[in-house]
Amino acid sequence: MSSRQVGIQAMNFYGGSAYVDVADLARRRNLAMDRFHNLLMDQKTVALPYEDPITFAVNAAKPLVDALTPAERDRIELVVTCTESGVDFGKSLSTYVHDLLGLGRNCRLCEVKNACYSGTAGFQLASSFVLANASPGALALVIATDVAKFLVAEGSDALSEDWSFAEPSGGAGAMAMLVSAEPTVFAADIGANGYYGHEVMDTCRPFPDGEAGDADTSLLSYLDCCAAAFEEYRKRVDSADWVGSFDYLSFHTPFGGMVKGAHRAMARKVGKLRGAAIEQDFAARVQPGLAYCRRVGNVMGATVFLNLFSTIANGDFDSAKRVGCFSYGSGCCSEFYSGVVTPEGQRAVRAMGVAESLDSRVELEWELYERLLADAGGIRFGTRDVVVDRDEYAKPYASVEGTGQVVLKAIKDYHREYEWV
Repeated sequence: MSSRQVGIQAMNFYGGSAYVDVADLARRRNLAMDRFHNLLMDQKTVALPYEDPITFAVNAAKPLVDALTPAERDRIELVVTCTESGVDFGKSLSTYVHDLLGLGRNCRLCEVKNACYSGTAGFQLASSFVLANASPGALALVIATDVAKFLVAEGSDALSEDWSFAEPSGGAGAMAMLVSAEPTVFAADIGANGYYGHEVMDTCRPFPDGEAGDADTSLLSYLDCCAAAFEEYRKRVDSADWVGSFDYLSFHTPFGGMVKGAHRAMARKVGKLRGAAIEQDFAARVQPGLAYCRRVGNVMGATVFLNLFSTIANGDFDSAKRVGCFSYGSGCCSEFYSGVVTPEGQRAVRAMGVAESLDSRVELEWELYERLLADAGGIRFGTRDVVVDRDEYAKPYASVEGTGQVVLKAIKDYHREYEWV
């Protein structure tokens, strides 16, 4: 094993100011409740007009940056935003994020788009940057930030049938990570990576404000890639065993039911488990990672790290333990990798207060949610000029006032303007 180290020095998640109860949403949409319960979802964050992928990213990253000394802050030499919810075809979100966080100019700024794999792509890019040691002691800030969009059928005010069950699981939020050679939170197993990708048309965003594709194809591709990526991992880690090598398993979580299905398939095929042993293994090694995902929804590139964050916060880390991670992004690319979490890492994650932040969100009134689906508060991809109306969302907006968070104020000649509140 290499004496070098790389991984996550600090991480934080921001899940917005408003949510909807997804069981209520399912009933209002007349979804089959027996099928809905298989999603294993409770709430989903809804992005309001004063929130966008940039505000989510900055609000996730700011506590991490504020905790650094000025000298340490100046060592952030790479900022990578990871998203499929960009606000411009050319301009990277990282430029806004870098400016709002007040980071130094000696910094590479870039953006990664690769569906839900983007967060892992950014993390691995940053890890390689640190391991290269071309700038000893440099830090990388990686932020996966996304807002779910849904395609409304032409001439209709409802989602197409294929995507009716995607609506309850589509969320919004951002995960920020400081990647360095001092991985307090998650020390990556260097070289222990199994990646697997090919072209498939499962889900996509052919329109900036809507998703399309085939949900069944996406599920099958996810399952196939999980098995294939782990098989590649085993080729690089001879002793790797699905059951014995990992104290916890962290999955990309479009919804909890998909993770449960993937775990069941892998437990049978690779782990050779049967019956009650599969349920027991799921409860012990997988369920801790679903706690926050069930409250936020699918946040695309950030979701595997939200699951990892939840695993660390809710698992038993009285000693150093290994977590196996599976990341998947439609289109597609996947990766299985692993790392070690210590009690110190768990203390650092719990100190971020993410559960309390999620508790502070305001439940959005149904009529407001419906209006957001219809017109997005007047803000669409390509909006040239708008002043954000916060009055209609006074109650959730009041929950962020005085918190030192950033919100979208206006768009003037395509340029987004933000303010701290």
